[in-house]
Parts: sequence; C-alpha cells; structure tokens
Amino acid sequence: MNNFDHVENRVQTNSIKWDKISSAFHLKEATDILPMWVADMDFSAPEVLIDSLKKRLEHPVFGYSFASESCTKAFTNWVEKRHGLHVEPKWVLYHQGVVPAIASIIETFTEEGDAVLVAPPIYPPLFMVPQKLKRIVKECPLLEKEGIYSFDFENFDALTKDENVKLFILCHPHNPGGIDWSVDVLQKIVQICVKNDVLIVSDEIHADLMIDGHKHTPLVKIAGDFQDHIITCMAPTKTFNIAGIQAAMMIVPDNKKRLQLKRNANMHAALGLSVFAITAIEAVYSSKGEEWLDELLPYISSNMDLVIHRLTTSIPGIKIHKPQATYLLWIDYRDTGLKEEEVMDRLLTIGKLALESGTKYGEQGRGFLRMNVACARSIVEDGINRFIKAFKN
Repeated sequence: MNNFDHVENRVQTNSIKWDKISSAFHLKEATDILPMWVADMDFSAPEVLIDSLKKRLEHPVFGYSFASESCTKAFTNWVEKRHGLHVEPKWVLYHQGVVPAIASIIETFTEEGDAVLVAPPIYPPLFMVPQKLKRIVKECPLLEKEGIYSFDFENFDALTKDENVKLFILCHPHNPGGIDWSVDVLQKIVQICVKNDVLIVSDEIHADLMIDGHKHTPLVKIAGDFQDHIITCMAPTKTFNIAGIQAAMMIVPDNKKRLQLKRNANMHAALGLSVFAITAIEAVYSSKGEEWLDELLPYISSNMDLVIHRLTTSIPGIKIHKPQATYLLWIDYRDTGLKEEEVMDRLLTIGKLALESGTKYGEQGRGFLRMNVACARSIVEDGINRFIKAFKN
C-alpha cells in the first residue's frame, strides 16, 4: 500500500509550485501561502520508478541515449491495456514534453500567419504557443451550463471552413473542465475537421487520470479510416508526477507526417529522450506502476468529494461539478457576486491560498478558479479551511 497521506516537504527543491509563488502571484512574501495551483502532484513518485533510477545510477556513464524497443513496447502495451488502443511501435515519436511536442507539430504543419483553432476555456499553453510561433489563434468557445461544457459545432464547422485554419488543438480530457469527451462528440470533431481539411492535435496528457471508473476514449481510436488526420500527444508525467523527468510521446499513424516531424526534430537538433526518461517510462508503464495508479485514483476522488462537500455547503454561491478526469477542480463562484480581482486578493491575503484564476484559461473562465487536490488529505483540509476563511471575511 502507498501512503498518500504522507506529506513531502517540497520547499527549496526548485519546485515551481512551492518556490515560485512570490513571482507568480506578485507577492513580496509567500512563505505562509499554501500552493494548490500548478498541476503537479505532491505525492512521492512510485517506488518502482525510484528503484529503477537507483539501479540505473549504478552505471556511472550517462551519455547520449536512444529509446529502446522495450521502452516503446512498455508504452504501447500500456495504452492497449488501459485504453483499448492498438499503437504500432513505428507510430511513436518522442519529445521532452507534450507542450514542446505540440509546438513542433504546429511548426511542422503550419506557416506563420496560418490560424490554429482552440476551444476555450483551455490550458493556457495551447493558445500561447501558437501565438509565440506567430500563428493566429482562433477561438471556438465551449458552451457551458452549470459547469458542464459542450461543443458549439455550428460555430466549429464555420470556423474550420476558413481556409486559413490549418490545425485544431483538442484538449482531451479537458483541462480545466475535467471532461472526457464522448464518442459522439469525438466523431463529430473528426468528421468536421476531415471535411474541412484541418489537422487535429489531441492533447491527451490526462488520459490516465480518470476518476470514479470513467474510461478514456482516445480520439484516434474512434477515427476509423481518418486516423492519419490525427496526431495524439501523451505522457507519463502527469500520471506519475514526473514532470521533472521530461518525456512525452506523439502517436503519428501517418508515415509522411512522421517523416516531417523527424525532419523538424533534426532542424532543432532534438536528440530524443534522456537516459533517465527512458528508465522512467519503462518503470512506470509496468504492472507495479499500474498498481500505484489504481491506488492513487480513489484517493484523489475522495479528496475531490471532500472539497466539493465542504465548499458548497459552507459558502453560498459556490458550485463545483465533479470532473471525470484530472486531479483539478474547476470551482464556479459566479453566484457569490464577487469579481475575480477581489476573489484572488481574498484568497492570497486572507486565506493565504494560491489557486489559479479562471481568466488564465481565457475570458470564458471568468468566475472560476482551478484547484489542485493531488496532495495529502491534511493539505486538502488545510486548503479548504483557508478557502472558507477567505470567502467568509
């Protein structure tokens, strides 16, 4: 059994979440602030990973390395078992992270001035990266009712008909909404994008973090004859809390697209995975890694239930829809009548709690907060009390 109640002290470990609060929230002093913002977990990594890294460290040479067949096999076996998705080993390309992978895809298959389509509210890098690459970002805002999101397919079809729109980035499961899009929605997305010749990049980094028995449906799994129109990005980093060991996979069924992405990697002298990333992939995508994950998910679910119950019963106007995936809660405070600036000020100065403001995910996120509950129960309880204190004063 894993002890998820154990609290690891992450202060002064070069942790963005714990050691960069001052600069991120423009504070002079932040030692008394509890961080529940950045999407990494405060749990120790799986023991199988620690043991594998220790064993690799016994060999004192850490030179240039390449992803072995066993590394790729570990990944393909994992997605077949967890998600029922058959992936040919040759379809797999590696990168240092999902966001860098998406940047390389945008750079490879679009030109400066082309348009990239996103559906906000959405994880900020998915619109920031195209902007930095001098692409035009077009938005198809999701429809929202009681914290539940759906696609506006009429608008989506109209936008993808624009010949300047070359690529659509799907966030699946959705961050910050926590929705794993249904088969019907996924099929409609594929149908429209194929009809309008728009390449789909499916960011599925949260695919393994399904809550309460919900099952993830990879987009490419339901694409049928149109799988070559999709590039899927996955990673073990969110699942096993190893973002600091940079590793991600691109599933690229189309031979021509794989060759183009390899050429782009060569242009940037991207040398593939580090020896530690390779070791990590083989370790976590194993039966022992799966055991760890299967113990983790109910713990996160219980944390979510606790937060939802306490906040919605203690603070009038707070609504939280429990997500199907991720370890992130999307908290709706619109009925409190408070503005975002006042809410953030109350949280930081009264509650001493760092959460992410909704507008970080686009204007469509105004009136929401994102809260990371992937931490020990005692920290969650502390965060709840701080949140309530901020709203009660």
